[in-house]
Amino acid sequence: MMRNRYELNLMPVTDRSRRGSLLGAPLLAAALGACGGASEIRETAGITVQTEDSAGVRIVQYHGMPEVDAPFQFPAEPLYRHGTNPGDYTFQRIHPGSLFPDGSAVVSDIANEELVVLSADGTAHEVIAGPGEGPGDVDYVGATFALGQDRFLAVDQFLYRVTFFDGGSVERTVDIRHADGLGVTGIGASGHLLMTTGSFRSGFEEEWLRGYMARLDMETGAVDTVASYDMIARPPPELRWNPIGAGGWVTVSDGQFVYTRSDTPEVIWRRPDGTVTQIVRWQAEPAPLTEKMLEGIEAGLRASNQLANPGAADADIDRMTDDNMAIYRAVIGGPMPLFTTTFADAEGRIWLASYRPGDRSEGVPDYTVISADGEWLGRVEAPPRHRILDVAHGLVLGVQLDEMDVETVVVYELARGN
Repeated sequence: MMRNRYELNLMPVTDRSRRGSLLGAPLLAAALGACGGASEIRETAGITVQTEDSAGVRIVQYHGMPEVDAPFQFPAEPLYRHGTNPGDYTFQRIHPGSLFPDGSAVVSDIANEELVVLSADGTAHEVIAGPGEGPGDVDYVGATFALGQDRFLAVDQFLYRVTFFDGGSVERTVDIRHADGLGVTGIGASGHLLMTTGSFRSGFEEEWLRGYMARLDMETGAVDTVASYDMIARPPPELRWNPIGAGGWVTVSDGQFVYTRSDTPEVIWRRPDGTVTQIVRWQAEPAPLTEKMLEGIEAGLRASNQLANPGAADADIDRMTDDNMAIYRAVIGGPMPLFTTTFADAEGRIWLASYRPGDRSEGVPDYTVISADGEWLGRVEAPPRHRILDVAHGLVLGVQLDEMDVETVVVYELARGN
């Protein structure tokens, strides 16, 4: 989460006036032939798909949006849960986490300021780093990336460093203070740390606030800006922020940047030097925000206000909640994002989280998954109140919220779909 922008291929191509219509094969063939590159036309779930190589960029375009389930799904029960049994670690606020090849995992608890390693069956845990500023200590670990069995890196956003751990011991640290304002998104195929804009100030006047992709040389500390992207859409002038506004998301897949803009049905892959390598496009229409969609948000805000103001009269709680909800009601009928946060799994698949208004810590109801080569794999339905941390080695590492909002770690084995 920059100057060599590939402008031609960043332009979204959608045909909303003919949504669901299919171009005939002869017309498609003629269009592709005019591009002067290798091309292919096929069908997926009744949707025509064209693939072409244009100026070294692989473009996969779906003339519609396939409505299929992915070939893998969540089973009814996880392999294990950790956090509810006697002797388990007591989690306060789980943020990032990563899976190792044998099914064990490392998890960051940002409230306790600790890194916790869980065994492959979830029955044991070990705290391998705690609060402090010395070697091996942590403050706010906002990202982790597995590098092999028991080996990973932890990105500490407050200590401005990346620490490589191997078997619970510190292997090395990398100072990232020279990349102030950037957050580590992954490791590039070049061995650099791949970084993106990590913060912004509100009140900008542009239609879209720009973000930047960069790479950091871990030996020299040099930071090279390689591309820019649309990061945050400007809110309506009457609002200080738009609760359903569009945004740009960057993840790293197989050592490449992958960019999505939540109001555009498109995924763009870039090498660490910023060069575009692949684009996947499809056709989709945004759904409007409705009053009914706000029911869960209103109930959650009311509960929060009651918790924060014990003894307050019902009328006061109602007033507070109405004030909180006003910004949502101001955009009822407006277009919601097509999807929200994007992440890549260990196989290079891109997971697009479906959008719903409210707190993302509650989890995401379902995901659309696209393979590393642009194949539309379909939809995966997630368990209720489940938030994915990592997908690797046929497993899903996630956070489960119970009815009391207590967080536990769960690991599922992805089951073969129907």
